[in-house]
Formats: sequence, C-alpha cells, structure tokens
Amino acid sequence: MAQELNDYTDMRTGILSFMVAGQLLSGGIAVEPLQEAARPLAAGEAGIGRMVGELEGVDAAGGLWRLSESVQKSRVVVVAFTSPTCPLSAKQLPALAALEKEFSGGGVEVVYVNPVASDPEAAVAESRRVHGLAGRYVRDAGLKVAAALGAASTTEVFVIDAARTLTYRGAVDDQHGIGFVREEAGNRWLRDAVRETLAGRRPRIGATTAPGCVLELPQKGEVAASAVTWHGRVSRLVQVHCQECHRDGGIGPFPLVTMDDMVSHAGMVRKVVTKGLMPPWFAARGEVGGHSPFMNDRSLPESDRVALLAWLDGGKPEGDVREAPLPRRWADAEWLIGPPDVVYEIPREVEVKATGKMGYVHQVVETGLEEDRWVQALEVLPSARAQVHHVLVFVMAADADRRRVAGGDNFFAAYVPGSSSMIYPEGYAKKLPKGSKLLFQLHYTPTGVATVDRTRLGLRFASGRPRHEVLVAAAKNVTFAIPPGAAEHVERAVLPVPFEADVLAFMPHMHVRGKSFRYELAESGGGRKVLLDVPRYDFNWQLLYRLAEPLRVKAGSRIEVTAAFDNSSGNPANPDPGRTVRWGEQTDQEMLLGYLEYVVASGEAKASAAEPLRLTGKALGLLGKRLDRDGDGRVSAAEAGTGFAELHARLDADGDGYVTGEEARRVARTQQPSGRP
Repeated sequence: MAQELNDYTDMRTGILSFMVAGQLLSGGIAVEPLQEAARPLAAGEAGIGRMVGELEGVDAAGGLWRLSESVQKSRVVVVAFTSPTCPLSAKQLPALAALEKEFSGGGVEVVYVNPVASDPEAAVAESRRVHGLAGRYVRDAGLKVAAALGAASTTEVFVIDAARTLTYRGAVDDQHGIGFVREEAGNRWLRDAVRETLAGRRPRIGATTAPGCVLELPQKGEVAASAVTWHGRVSRLVQVHCQECHRDGGIGPFPLVTMDDMVSHAGMVRKVVTKGLMPPWFAARGEVGGHSPFMNDRSLPESDRVALLAWLDGGKPEGDVREAPLPRRWADAEWLIGPPDVVYEIPREVEVKATGKMGYVHQVVETGLEEDRWVQALEVLPSARAQVHHVLVFVMAADADRRRVAGGDNFFAAYVPGSSSMIYPEGYAKKLPKGSKLLFQLHYTPTGVATVDRTRLGLRFASGRPRHEVLVAAAKNVTFAIPPGAAEHVERAVLPVPFEADVLAFMPHMHVRGKSFRYELAESGGGRKVLLDVPRYDFNWQLLYRLAEPLRVKAGSRIEVTAAFDNSSGNPANPDPGRTVRWGEQTDQEMLLGYLEYVVASGEAKASAAEPLRLTGKALGLLGKRLDRDGDGRVSAAEAGTGFAELHARLDADGDGYVTGEEARRVARTQQPSGRP
C-alpha cells in the first residue's frame, strides 16, 4: 500500500506539472489564459493500467465502503470526486446522474467521494436529493481515498475494472471548464471509458486533466511551524480580501471564515491566488510598487500574497488564539444600500435551465416617473445569484428602440458577483428622467440545477438636484470583423472629449473572445497616458474600475481604447473559431465597449451635463458623429438617449424627431460665448 501511495502521489504531481506547464510568470503571478479546459493526457504517464490498492471510507448511511467489495459485485466501479461547494463539481452532477441511469443494472457502480471536510451535511444531502444520485456517498475528510488515487481536483473521476485496474481518470466530459461553458459536451470521456471497459477494451482516451477545485493532498516533510500563523496574520487578510463573497449568505461557492474552511480548500486557494484569479481584479498595477489609482482595487497586496502562500506552504500553523481578530460582521439587511425608495422588478420570472448555455435575456420595466429623479444609490439584486453571470441596466426613452439601447451613453447600473451596488458621494447623482423605461439585460450561467430568477433594481433618491450629474459615455466600435482563427486580433475605438470633464470610473465590455483591453488618454498637446490596462480580460467578471480621485481630462483630448480578441481554437471559451465574428448582443457575437462614468468639470448644477456642448459647432459636430449610430447623417431621439434628450429637443427645429447637421450649426451660430471651450 505504501508503494501504491507513492506511485499515485508521483502520478498526481506529474499531472499538476502538466496542467501548469508553459506558464509565463511576471512578479510571481501567472499570466496564462484565465480559461482552463480539460485536455487529454498521455495514459501511461497518468498511471493508466496500474493496479489500484484498497480504498475505503464511511458512507452517508454510516456503513463502511471498500473498493475490494465493490469490484466483487460490479464489473466496473466509477469513483467520482465531488463537492457541493465546488461550482464545476456541482455542474457535472447531472451528467453523472445520467450515467447512473444509462448503466443501471449493467454491472456499473458509481461511488461519490467528497474530500472537502468542511462541506455541510445539509448541502451534501440536498445535492444528492436534487440530482437523484443512487450511488454510495463517501466522506473522505482525511483525504485517504484522494491520496491513494492521487486525485487532483473535486471533478476528477476514476474508472476501475473488476481486477482493480485503472482504465480511465480525468474529466467527465468537456462541457464545463474554468471560465466557460458549452451548450453541450463534445467529448463524453467518462461514458466512453465505461462502455469500453465493459467491453473489455482500453478506452481510446485514457486520461485527461480535470479542471475543478484543486485538492491538496498530505505531503511528506511539511513544515510544522512558521512565522505566519492563522490567528496572527492569515485570518485578517482573509477577512479583508475574501469574506465579502466567501461567507454564509455570500455569493462565493464556499465559506472562508474559519481555519478549517481554509485548510479544506487550501489547494484551490493556492491555485487561484497564484494565477491571479482571486480576488477578482484584472487591472495591471503599472509601475512596480506604485499605488493603485482605483478605490475598489480588490487585488492582494504583494506582502499579503506572499504571507498567504507562505502559510499554505508552511504547514498552516494555527498560532495563538489570543491573537485572533474579532469576527467580521455583515449587515443582515437585504439591501446593501439600505431601504430603497423604489424597487423595480423584471416583469416575468426567467427560467434558468440546469445545463448548457443561455443567451442574453432582455426585459423592459416602466418607471412610472412623473418627474425627473436623481439617484444617489443603486443596487441590482438577483434572486438566483448563483446562476446570474451579470446584469446590465440601461435607461430608455419612452419611444426608444430596444434593439439600439444596449451599448451606449444610457448605461445605468450593473451587477456582477461581488459587485452589485453603488452609493455616490454627496453632491453626485445619476438622472432618471420622467417617463423613462429601464432595460434589463440578463446573462445566466447554468450550475447543474434548474431554477428561476426575478432580478430587482433598488434605488435611493437624492433630496434634490446634485452639484454633479453622473453621466456615462462609451468609446465603441461596431464595425469590426474578427477573422476566423485569429488569436490576437486588435481593434480600436475613440471617444472625443469636446469639453472639460472629470472621469470617475471605467468598465470595459467584450464577450468570450475578449483577451485584453486598454484605455489611454491622448492629450491635445500630443502626450499619452495609460488610464486602465487589463492584460487578461475575463468575461466572467464585468468589473467596474472606480478611480480614487476624479481624473480631469481637457477639451480636445481623446479617450482611446484598444482591445484584443482571441478567435482561435486555443481559446476554450470560443464557441466557433471557424467563422468571422462581428458586433452583436449575444455571447457568441462580440462587442467592443469602453464605458466610462464622468461629470462635467463645473461646480454648477445643470439640468443636463450635455449643456456645455451647445456652445460651439465643433463640439456639436463631434457629438453628432458619436451619436449617429446608424450613419444616416442625422441623430434620432433614441440615438441621443436620455443623457442628451434636452439638447436634442432644443436642436430639433422642425420637430420631426431628428437633428441634422444644418439644424445643429444653426443653433450653434446663435449661441453667445461663455468662456467655455
């Protein structure tokens, strides 16, 4: 048994080495692609064909399960590692349940092994009930079964024949991976391996990697003590950087509140911290040692990252309990922004399916406002938070065409896991015009369990007109064409700055082929400055990067964005690398949107911050080019949106609902100079 354990430990080490081979490290942070798909391995190197030693554990009913007894009764035994708190593990349960049914009575036994000691019994029981799992469920708190097999993750499965020979190990299929999901599996490796093993043949694919929550198996010679302890350092940095999501009631798949929580998930914590996946923050730091300009920067400071990894690698000492911090407390209220003044709910429940992909869902909500209101705080609150990938909310004029709303100056609110609310400082607010509508754009990620969602938007209003109206602009490109197979296709967009403004925040938006995104300021005098660099864009996190201090941009300058797309087969999230990709709302199409929030650089309250644009023909010309989305040489009320509705009404001399270049020039000639550019 000792030799078998060593063999499988060596095998597991080899697989993990393969999984991270080719990493390019920069400052200790891996910069390989964020997505990770299962891929075949050499069967011999993975230990296929070796004899599996005795495996045993206590099942959910309190009985003792032994592999030796299972192979006496069954021709094939499938050992499937699983955990209800691992998202990818949960997503593959429907496929495992289907496998049980397919081979029911056919000499196949499926044994589920849970290696996560901190998984609640209630979650385990609910997971088994929801999916109707018939196989025995073994808790492997001491990681004995995992160590004997050298299991790498909570999604790995093992196929063992009646002679206790390992015939397959790896992923169930290729439908799910880290950072992507396909409509259906293209390769069903586990099913094929069971069929081949029952037929007395070796599977064509004997081993694959198994992306999931990484397991950390007992290692020889672990350091028993370290200067970094749980109570003294690690618990505090976990409170700051992790527990907003990873706590009871949070949106993280498992809690990271106690030391037991951290030890149980140590392998996955190490992986996501090393890769820079967690905490989710993808802005490049810039100059080494420089301070982040973003107030909501979630990244681990280098000293915290080093301390956490040292603790994980140094025996995970508990330290002195007297050094423990007070537990972090979380508000019990439903709304983080406090009780809303008004709540807008999508009119119909959205049915979220259990598996596969879902396209964007759009629903329109009437505000019923009889006067303009100023929004001081806002929060998007889905009811099915585990399945909601993101929500974007746009403001629509009463007669706006919904098909042209998403993707412009009318962006209003957003939800992404871990970021759902915004409270503006005193004196700042967003305008919600009377008679307007709200367009909810909802994107869902099935998690293995069918459910329904009824997303809401809560708003708190300012007491009166603010000093600064928060507006949204977007540098966008809707004419691009990404060639088939292109791994690094670069496109650009420009947003002219016709008046002096203070930029507050950035939000880049692309879809699953998005690879990198950069904002730059091109000053009128020729200087250039990088404002935000996202070298590894991740569609799974629609992050807003909020500046700690407003950035003053001068009239005549430009905001330029540069985006790279990966339309190659090397992008596992790519739904079809063989076609040219153009602009479109759905995730199998693409977008290039560089949103930014800003206010006009003025201390005076304005009915609309677009008002300074009326002062010069040049400014009106720049604005008209930006708003004329269909290129017909005129700007409709829908194209102007709510942000420029008042200006549009003043310029529309003949009242036909469109502003032409001549109408704009006529009004510009009548304006008196006010000292503004």
